[in-house]
Amino acid sequence: MRLSVARIRRLGVGMGESTDQIGIEVAFALPDRQVIKCLTVRVGTTARQAVELSGIEGEFKEFALSALPLGIFSEPVSDAQILRAGDRVEIYRPLLLDPKEIRKIRAEKVQSARAKNR
Repeated sequence: MRLSVARIRRLGVGMGESTDQIGIEVAFALPDRQVIKCLTVRVGTTARQAVELSGIEGEFKEFALSALPLGIFSEPVSDAQILRAGDRVEIYRPLLLDPKEIRKIRAEKVQSARAKNR
């Protein structure tokens, strides 16, 4: 993944930070709200540790973020995944509906609309 100059500056990657620290992001989103926390962590920090260090759980008290699965740039990872400079740890919330079920509902609506138009 290629980082933009603005993102590199925001994360502090290569901007004179000490070699034992890296810049990362922690993200969680709802349909109507998204929070991305930029922070500097020690080299060797895991994905789950980054979530805890970010304090993002305090902003979404209705979710047990510590139990939700994690990913880095849309790729699922284990809680023990060691982070690299510039990583964005994403916290995945549970799906409300199975994607197959959503497609089925949409297809039924389309068929129903077509039947009414005949």
